[in-house]
Amino acid sequence: MNKSEGFVPAERGEHALPCLSGRGVTRVFGTGAKATVAVDHVDFDFHEGEFVSIVGESGSGKTTLSKMLLGLLSVTEGEISFQGKPRDISTRRRRREYWQGIQAIFQDPYSSFNTFHKIDAVLLDCIAMRGGRHLPMEKKREMMAEACGFVNLKFEELTNKYPFELSGGQMQRLMIARIFLLRPRILLADEPTSMIDACSRSTILDMLLNLRNETGMTIIFITHDIGLAYYTSDSVYIMEHGRFVESGSAHDVILHPKAEYTRRLISDVPKIYEPWDLSTV
Repeated sequence: MNKSEGFVPAERGEHALPCLSGRGVTRVFGTGAKATVAVDHVDFDFHEGEFVSIVGESGSGKTTLSKMLLGLLSVTEGEISFQGKPRDISTRRRRREYWQGIQAIFQDPYSSFNTFHKIDAVLLDCIAMRGGRHLPMEKKREMMAEACGFVNLKFEELTNKYPFELSGGQMQRLMIARIFLLRPRILLADEPTSMIDACSRSTILDMLLNLRNETGMTIIFITHDIGLAYYTSDSVYIMEHGRFVESGSAHDVILHPKAEYTRRLISDVPKIYEPWDLSTV
């Protein structure tokens, strides 16, 4: 797995604008004494072609943040900017325009597809969203076959099937094939490997890296696994109790951690050359 092969992220100098950024982004659930701050005044800058990991334990706020980035949850306080301008998703049309630039894959592939729609319809919808609705059917089939081939699936073995007829690993790959067709500027991957075995997990991550290298899209990887974050990411944000306690390059954050929480996450990763500490289990 080589996170840098084939693509070099844009220079991030003083004048480089991030493709997605936030200042003071906050989400509060409830009111008064029952209010819960899920995301607490976080700042971030994600650049074109960057593979970014947001790492934290369950309940740290990373999934809530991802839903705000997608526009599925409103922001209680703060501002999110897209392509250097304040994000505007105030109307249905503007939300659809925004979603053309940012898409997601999730940890549960079975809830990501309409079980009543055949795979052909799923992929044809992606082509239509890219403006290819009126292309000849032969061209559409060629595009669907190319997308499936990118994730090591054979379209002729999938056509006329329903998503529930596929294995979990095949469905995960199909989600990436959708992204290959849609070609968004930003892909948000929320724990996309947590429900599959270790061998398939490596394959899926390789496919995400290949997708980034081929298209130059920004990938935001939401994970609890700091080891995966290190091996895939250019930048890492460590999240605890709704706040970013540390951020920077994957090399600096994980090899030279400053926050106590980051050091604890790293110490929890078993190492084959050290005795395992099971005292906290």
